[in-house]
Amino acid sequence: MTAPTETTHPELEGIGTYEYGWADTDVAGASARRGLSEEVVRDISAKKNEPEWMLKLRLKGLGLFAKKPMPTWGSDLSDIDFDNIKYFVRSTEKQAESWEELPEDIKNTYDKLGIPEAEKQRLVAGVAAQYESEVVYHKIREDLEEQGVIFLDTDTGLREHPELFQEYFGTVIPAGDNKFAALNTAVWSGGSFIYVPKGVHVEIPLQAYFRINTENMGQFERTLIIVDEGAYVHYVEGCTAPIYKSDSLHSAVVEIIVKKNARCRYTTIQNWSNNVYNLVTKRAVAYEGATMEWVDGNIGSKVTMKYPAVYLMGEHAKGETLSIAFAGAGQHQDAGAKMVHMAPNTSSNIVSKSVARGGGRTSYRGLIEIGEGAQGAKSNVLCDALLVDTISRSDTYPYVDVREDDVSMGHEATVSKVSEDQLFYLMSRGLTEQEAMAMIVRGFVEPIARELPMEYALELNRLIELQMEGAVG
Repeated sequence: MTAPTETTHPELEGIGTYEYGWADTDVAGASARRGLSEEVVRDISAKKNEPEWMLKLRLKGLGLFAKKPMPTWGSDLSDIDFDNIKYFVRSTEKQAESWEELPEDIKNTYDKLGIPEAEKQRLVAGVAAQYESEVVYHKIREDLEEQGVIFLDTDTGLREHPELFQEYFGTVIPAGDNKFAALNTAVWSGGSFIYVPKGVHVEIPLQAYFRINTENMGQFERTLIIVDEGAYVHYVEGCTAPIYKSDSLHSAVVEIIVKKNARCRYTTIQNWSNNVYNLVTKRAVAYEGATMEWVDGNIGSKVTMKYPAVYLMGEHAKGETLSIAFAGAGQHQDAGAKMVHMAPNTSSNIVSKSVARGGGRTSYRGLIEIGEGAQGAKSNVLCDALLVDTISRSDTYPYVDVREDDVSMGHEATVSKVSEDQLFYLMSRGLTEQEAMAMIVRGFVEPIARELPMEYALELNRLIELQMEGAVG
């Protein structure tokens, strides 16, 4: 652990430019109701014309949310005012079939973010765009539809595939898992519903983009992915929000079922503005011979608490988490991973890289659990933190619970600071100090950046440049 100390470099107090902080005209959000109640939950369900079982589950979630305590072991969440949050904002009356059908403000936002261009360039096999509480645009390639791939927003998934939906919804993350999972169960809206049939490989990623526009907005998408035997899918999500003086809340739930010999990769580039609490529950179950991979980038938000988990339920199942976190002034990135070995000869690997500057704080919080009967399990954890200055902080909180003898485990954690020697060497080769600093940071995170699709790796490098502005002196 490195405690903050005074700095003689005032330029470190700022953080790089946030490019996505514009706000659109907020007609729908301005009239949205604040606060949480049974009436609000019933109203959300009624607007979506949901079946009775979903309303009952929502009300169960509401009751559990009221009973569950706030977590006290991570970031300070005491400033969240649940009575001031807008829990549902409908920005359009129907989902658009083309980008041109969207209201001009919303279309312009996604144009600025480059989402239609990515679809046009066929960099993605399907696109979902969520604006406020609901998905406003959705498209999947016809050849994937013909192979039986389902890629819908979650609300449509419930309507069009009720039996498949009900079979899996809430089975990986039950309503009472934690306070924010309970809240999501009560007020969830939007998200992605994906089913990949046996043996089908979706080689090009499916992409979703989440945008909050309304001040004091709560976005509570729910994503459910089922990857059938021998199938493969890569799902990529990104997110941004305007900069406001008061806070917003993002509290998603992601459930993934990876069946025998299937593989799923889930990539997140989280770049919320610095007034968003990002409190997310993500969990996958992997059965015999299955592989689950989380690639998790946390760059924005005021506070992030997110620990993607894999429950290794079948022999030879594999889990991997690759995580990057950046924290600048006023940010706390409390992130990590959980790997739970419940079957023999399972394996897991966690690689976590974090960068803190300007008084920011990063925390790695991880759990490795090896249950009885999980003989031959192998797990490895590597946590590296880089401090750009003397006023930033990094902490590591590893938890290990092993109930078998015949296992292999490794854990390594390092905290380092950018050295004057590194900067001097690069500057002697013609780089400015800021260019040298950015190059050092890019090299530090490269093992994870190279796992991203090319266009996302380029975006990550660009965000690093922005984050490092003013970080020298």
